Amino acid sequence: MKKHSQAHQDLIRRYLLWFYKTAREAFERIERKTTQLIVDDFVLQHIKKVGGNTKEFEAYIKAKQADELKLKYADNKAKTLHPQYVGLKNRLQAVEAAIVHFLGKKELRAMRTMYEHEFTARILQAKEH
Repeated sequence: MKKHSQAHQDLIRRYLLWFYKTAREAFERIERKTTQLIVDDFVLQHIKKVGGNTKEFEAYIKAKQADELKLKYADNKAKTLHPQYVGLKNRLQAVEAAIVHFLGKKELRAMRTMYEHEFTARILQAKEH
């Protein structure tokens, strides 16, 4: 690996941080629907167990499932991943590999942690309209 000046290394780090953030955001716009549906199903089952009204929540889940299928899969049977989804996943993996190559595994862990902290803060600071 070629040795870069500190200024050059700082620029590489900032670029990779930006690239990681944008690649992960794009991938997670689709992927988070899958994980949300896992939680939504648990909540729905709990509401049913306590005898609550589930009609609106079931409609919300159904709409989210349809959106997930449209964004993630190229077919109606959810067998073939959409090329755009695969491309986003591959880009994120490539950026992570570049971070390890240029900065090391420790820096990839640090960037993942920064990303999680940033998005957790966004959620906690968001205001309802």
